[in-house]
Amino acid sequence: MLNFITDPDHPLLEFVRDDPVRPEISKEFRVGPNRFVGTLGWNNKPAAMVCVNFLDRVPEAVADLGEAVGAATVAVFYTIWSYKPGAGQELLNATVERIRREFPSITRFVTLSPKTELARRFHLKNGAVVLRENADTINYEYRPRDSEIVQWERAILKDEYYDVNPD
Repeated sequence: MLNFITDPDHPLLEFVRDDPVRPEISKEFRVGPNRFVGTLGWNNKPAAMVCVNFLDRVPEAVADLGEAVGAATVAVFYTIWSYKPGAGQELLNATVERIRREFPSITRFVTLSPKTELARRFHLKNGAVVLRENADTINYEYRPRDSEIVQWERAILKDEYYDVNPD
């Protein structure tokens, strides 16, 4: 079951103590306006967890996380870890799909990843591309698959052929 946790008192937030990527970030920071922790799991035990921040820009460092200055259009995955093999990939895919459905203003999906071989292999294996290398981090971007691009193009073309302001 996929959950988006926004309540700082949610019992599953205790598992952020296991975050191997960004253990210095408090559980209180991880939830709030434009921030949540996604979990995949059953019976109050996560199989995987991901922390997401909606921003109006692609961050270069952890210090850039927080509140969006303008309208949020970017989902930033700044840490992900799993307790079961394959659960991280499953959680990432499910989270992207749910964000696409529930938050249509979010049009980009990027990471704020450490410069490690483990992060590189995980994101490239799961279809991301390197967007930008920063001083201490790397941004990977998850772009729509070819079939999704075709669907988006059809939607755009359809809108072009409908006159929304008839005379």
